[in-house]
Amino acid sequence: MNVKIRSRFMLNYLMMFAISLVLGFFALLLMNFADDMISKNLVKNNYTAQKLMKDDYTEIDVQGVLDSGGGVQVIDTKYDIVYSAGLDTFGADKLTASQFTAFLTSSKSVGVVYSYDVLYNETKDFWLVVTFPTSLRFDFAIARNQDYPSADRQGVVTVLLSVLIFYLLLLAASTVIYSRFSSLSVVNPLKKLYEGARRLRDGDYASRVDLKAGFEFGELADIFNSMAEKIETEIRLRRQSEDNRKKLILDISHDLKNPLAAVMGYSELCLKKQGLTEEELRKYLSIVHENSTRADRLVNDLFELSKLESTQFKINAEATDICEYLRKISAFYLPMLEEKAFTLDADIPENEIMLSADEAQLDRAFQNLFANALRYSGAGTAVRLALSEEGDKVQITFEDDGAGLPEELSESIFEAFVKADDARNSQTGGTGLGLAVVKKIIEAHGGSIRLSTGTGKGCLFSITLPKSGVSI
Repeated sequence: MNVKIRSRFMLNYLMMFAISLVLGFFALLLMNFADDMISKNLVKNNYTAQKLMKDDYTEIDVQGVLDSGGGVQVIDTKYDIVYSAGLDTFGADKLTASQFTAFLTSSKSVGVVYSYDVLYNETKDFWLVVTFPTSLRFDFAIARNQDYPSADRQGVVTVLLSVLIFYLLLLAASTVIYSRFSSLSVVNPLKKLYEGARRLRDGDYASRVDLKAGFEFGELADIFNSMAEKIETEIRLRRQSEDNRKKLILDISHDLKNPLAAVMGYSELCLKKQGLTEEELRKYLSIVHENSTRADRLVNDLFELSKLESTQFKINAEATDICEYLRKISAFYLPMLEEKAFTLDADIPENEIMLSADEAQLDRAFQNLFANALRYSGAGTAVRLALSEEGDKVQITFEDDGAGLPEELSESIFEAFVKADDARNSQTGGTGLGLAVVKKIIEAHGGSIRLSTGTGKGCLFSITLPKSGVSI
């Protein structure tokens, strides 16, 4: 990958170099064309010394030169300036032979800011000098004498070719070095991304890349890391789901094994054992009925939990006065509580508080809470049901002062098949699914539930539900 990218960078730079040479050549052609166009329109080319020259310099028409900002000077053979009009760059009436010679030799030199056109009149022996200020000029020229070969030609050509070759080699080396260095800013991030993607492909879902680069590569690193994080989360959830599925199957098998074994054993005993008395038969059938009821309860709870966990499950929410609902549910369970010598304290406001709720599902949730209290607490247990408002939510408290649960189970108890005591559940017929069902129902209403407990401290369930008008 590195070689391909670096080679591509170098090829791009070489192509750019070739394009630059071609553009330079066309630029020279364009400059030559521009020079030709400019020359045809320059004022100095309309008023050359050749066009203005006359034997009698006093008859020369200098008006056009003067109107264009130029000047005309006439110099005789004694180097006296015998005539001057307009622009005068000499600044004197007489020149020495050396001054005039210096003027002639330098008038066409590179960098002179005036344009001089000098012509000698052989008939009258004087020089006519026409001067114009230069606006802008580029001086570049290559001269080669085709008529008289120079003895220095070979040496000059050798030096020029050597300089050209050295320049091209230097440029080529610079191109290679620059392409290498500039490609690193692309190659290194891509290499890190490649390694990260390879590790991700090989199952290292914790793979992340740190490019320490800006621009698009930094954004690409963030996107890659976000993608890797999502994949890692999905894989973890999938594994957790698979583990939960396996655990669920084991728990179902374990919890169904005992009641089904009892049903099979005692039913077989009733069928095969001869001479059973009516009392013994009723005893065995009672055990069969008790265990079949327990198995049925387990299956029903499992079905209810599966239905609640389904993505297609939706509650049938209707406007509900939660205060009136809790008063009705308290009245419904009061006889059951009194039968077991429980006391019930209901602290419910008299005013109306509306919720969007599915009463049938709430019935299921509170049924499990009351059933747990009745099943696992002894006579004389006090149960308290209270409601309070907290902004746009209501807080429902269901509390008992029974045996309670180990504090470490306060969160995991809402998971399926988590039980405080397998022996106790086998005696009471608990399935370990009731509180999991309660949590799913409360969450389906957009609420939450938590448990505060401790061995010998009872259980306090705090349920939070949104009021009507709050999205669930």
